Amino acid sequence: MNEPTPPAQRPRSFNWGIPLGILAVILAVAGYLASRDQGRELRADLSQKLDEFQSGIKEDQLLTRGNKESSKQLEQRLTDLENQIATSKEQQSALDVLYKELSRDRDQWALSEIEQILLTVNQQLQLAGNVKAAILGLEMADSRLARKDLPQFVRLRAAIAKDLAKLRGVQQVDYTGLSIRLNNLVAGVDTWPLVSEATVRQIKNTESASKLHNLGRDVLSELKDIVQIRRLDQGEPALLAPEQEYFLRQNLKLRLLSARLSLLNRDETNFTADITASERLLARYFNERDSSVAAARQEIAKLSRLKISPQLPGLEASLTTLQQLRQVQ
Repeated sequence: MNEPTPPAQRPRSFNWGIPLGILAVILAVAGYLASRDQGRELRADLSQKLDEFQSGIKEDQLLTRGNKESSKQLEQRLTDLENQIATSKEQQSALDVLYKELSRDRDQWALSEIEQILLTVNQQLQLAGNVKAAILGLEMADSRLARKDLPQFVRLRAAIAKDLAKLRGVQQVDYTGLSIRLNNLVAGVDTWPLVSEATVRQIKNTESASKLHNLGRDVLSELKDIVQIRRLDQGEPALLAPEQEYFLRQNLKLRLLSARLSLLNRDETNFTADITASERLLARYFNERDSSVAAARQEIAKLSRLKISPQLPGLEASLTTLQQLRQVQ
């Protein structure tokens, strides 16, 4: 018996759906996992960025707060600086005023000092006639003004220079030297021989000669030769008794001493009168043939020609300019 032939089997086709489904599932799972990881990463990044952003915000807030505090501090500092500047301006103004006052006081003090010098010099010049002291005083005042070297004192220095030129043009009188010369004359009065002494010697010589040659003359003739009457107002030699000679010498000394006192007082009128009177006494009663008397007469003649009180200029220019500066100051 023949076995029946099995029917021909149809070839099976491969079903790609399952693998594709599995693949899709795998891919979906992988995508999910990847997306989940990416989400986590994104969330982590986002969280980190948020943290960073918050940190930045906090830092900004801190910076802002710090800036505000710095701004406040700056504003406070600016306010303090403005106050300090205002205070400095006030202090500067006060210092300027004080400096001006001090400068004015300094100038006033300098002018007061110069004024004192000028007044003293003018007083000495007018009362004592001491030209040398006046010149020294003006030179000292000018040197003090020169040390200050201020323009407002130029006018005063010019006025002082003008007065100095006038004083230097005045004839200088050596009062000390003249006083010594008068003292020397006073000291020599007692040594000067008188005309009467020479006259008496001459008479005695004549009397002796008459007795030797004319012993026979009578007493009346001898008395006539010895005793002579002379007029004193006609320039004849005067005969003086010894006590009169003493008073004559004392009178001459007094005249010379009075002349010295007038010299020291710059009293030219009395000085001239005393010198003239001394010259007359010397010429009338003292022996001019003696060398000491002749020298004394020459000395007295020189003194009589002196001008002991020359016209002295004042300090009007300096004092006037000083007063004008005091008014301006």
